Amino acid sequence: MELEGFVIKCVGGFYTVETDQGQMICRARGRFRKEKVSPCAGDRVVIDAALDGTGALTQILPRRNHLVRPPVANLDRLFIVASMREPAANTGLIDKAAAVAELEGIEPVVVFTKTDLGDPEPLLESYRLAGLECCAVSSVNGSGAQRVRELAVGKTSAFIGNSGVGKSTLLNLAFPGFRLETGEISQKLGRGRHTTRQVEFFRLDGGGYVADTPGFSTFDMEKYRLTDKEQLIHGFRELEGYAADCQFTSCSHTCEKGCAVLQAVNEGRIARSRFESYAAIYQEIKGVKQWEQKSKLV
Repeated sequence: MELEGFVIKCVGGFYTVETDQGQMICRARGRFRKEKVSPCAGDRVVIDAALDGTGALTQILPRRNHLVRPPVANLDRLFIVASMREPAANTGLIDKAAAVAELEGIEPVVVFTKTDLGDPEPLLESYRLAGLECCAVSSVNGSGAQRVRELAVGKTSAFIGNSGVGKSTLLNLAFPGFRLETGEISQKLGRGRHTTRQVEFFRLDGGGYVADTPGFSTFDMEKYRLTDKEQLIHGFRELEGYAADCQFTSCSHTCEKGCAVLQAVNEGRIARSRFESYAAIYQEIKGVKQWEQKSKLV
């Protein structure tokens, strides 16, 4: 029997697929290996279902978007979680993740946790100025978690962030029925222990799905397909809004005379931290040739 479904999680070559007939454990057909395509959480798929509740995954339906790390597809929103302390928020990582989301057509939402350990207002202001949705959540009393829930209900979303920022704690606060495992900060390493080992989607009572994802400590831009300097400006919406007014069409928006982006930064209309993130990424990827970009996407 042929059914369409939604991939909830992928573990060791087995795919948990939610269908109208319930959840089924599936293996993927061998042709996916030949085509160098791997099903991932969030995929809409076609399966050949057996009577015993198992099945074979035969087709991946067209994706609206796809992230390489975490491996997830068809997102409406990407919640980028950072903490005020232990570990401290890294705006460079936040901005890289937000740029990836923007370039994939995913709405980024920036969430600051552990607000009992530091004032998030200066950071919130820079992202509000950028036009990004942002939230502040206390891990002690749960204030702000309701807003996260409101933004997630009815959408397909994933939560990403450094190890130790409290993604699982945040999800437990926003969606009490989840009861996800949480970890402590390693005093020796100064970062969180990994408690989430694979991407897994959870269905929300009000509609939609959210996924917890493994934490990360570095950001490999090749893996995230953030390698095209010409497209980078489209990952920073507030910079893109001024770029058309630059004096020269070849402007890189980093140092040129007559750059409307630089003028907006100097006048306080663009947060300097956001501009600095853009400029740092631009410098990092400007030497990547076009043919190299294509090879890195395979």
